Amino acid sequence: MQAIDLENSSREPATVCRRVELQLLTTLQCNLNCSYCSLGVGKVLRSQKSASYTIDQLETFVRTHLADREIYITLYGGEPALNIKLALGLVERFPLARFNMQTNGTLLHRVPDAVLARLSNVMISVDGGQRVTDGFRGKGVYRKVLDNLEKIRGRTDASFCARMTWWSGETSADEIDELARTFDYVYFQFAQDEGAHTPESVAAKKAVLGDLVARFFAAPELYPIVPIMGTVRNKLLPARVEQLSNGLSQCRASTNLINVMPDGRVFPCPDMMYEPELQQGDVVANWLRRSTLQPHPDMPCTQCRAQPYCRGNCMKNLYLAYVRKDARWRESVTEPVCELIRHLGDEVERHDPRGWYAGAPVRVRRRLADAEIYEFCEVMP
Repeated sequence: MQAIDLENSSREPATVCRRVELQLLTTLQCNLNCSYCSLGVGKVLRSQKSASYTIDQLETFVRTHLADREIYITLYGGEPALNIKLALGLVERFPLARFNMQTNGTLLHRVPDAVLARLSNVMISVDGGQRVTDGFRGKGVYRKVLDNLEKIRGRTDASFCARMTWWSGETSADEIDELARTFDYVYFQFAQDEGAHTPESVAAKKAVLGDLVARFFAAPELYPIVPIMGTVRNKLLPARVEQLSNGLSQCRASTNLINVMPDGRVFPCPDMMYEPELQQGDVVANWLRRSTLQPHPDMPCTQCRAQPYCRGNCMKNLYLAYVRKDARWRESVTEPVCELIRHLGDEVERHDPRGWYAGAPVRVRRRLADAEIYEFCEVMP
């Protein structure tokens, strides 16, 4: 393992953004067994039951390294609803922070009002409609999630975002549209799996993207699908990218995500916590340095027509493909995903986004430009 220069790591600013997302994996336990779970790589999932650092140690870490930053906290896992005790301690200890929760939704009914009252947003993981979600997550999961959503809507002012892993080429525009009508927002991320993006699947996803973009520009209000919102915003208002992510990749792993494992180790990407050389800090040892997932000369992004609005997309995919030189990952995951993002941008251009924005009501323009949801999830898929 690479030796850590603790003295220099404490001098260099660890984040380049004034707002910092403190993403706390409150547990690596989960009550589901999703077939594609990224935490299953490197045997991370279920490897740590609960946080072994104390809230006092976390507060000291924040005070030492992030004192001049606005902190907002994401409760993450595993399944964070399995460690409510820590969540209660955090909302009490950090009264000025905003909170987000990323959950599979099946245990939302257990979350106490003291936590719900502090949530700005809840990210709920689904995979599309009922058939696809239950196929990956287990029979009855989709209906359980929607039932729990209705149970807590009146108990919190949080927005609700469906976080959809887009694996199947069979997922339809109508299924995603249903999510957009059920949740306040939909964020989809193309699956990071070597079997997810066959030529047939990519072609099917392109067709769905075209349909969704058409619905976006035809909607009387803002069609709340984050990757389309983000693409339009970044094309029309590129200064927002500078303000929120210093002009870099908007997956946040390069700029302002402090991703803390239950044992206190800090990594830039929650999908790569099995890579010791990527560790960038430790809550217990109280050190922090800049994320090692940064733009690299071998990444071809500067030559890509999507760069002005994509800004690098997923640093994990780029790192594995072009820094690690993993040809299989590049061909089966990174390149197909980049192709889909370029297609998304091309579809947006076909609908004259500048003319649409010029005629949009102020409420729509304001929400497109400044929606808080951009801080809680990736903007690109």
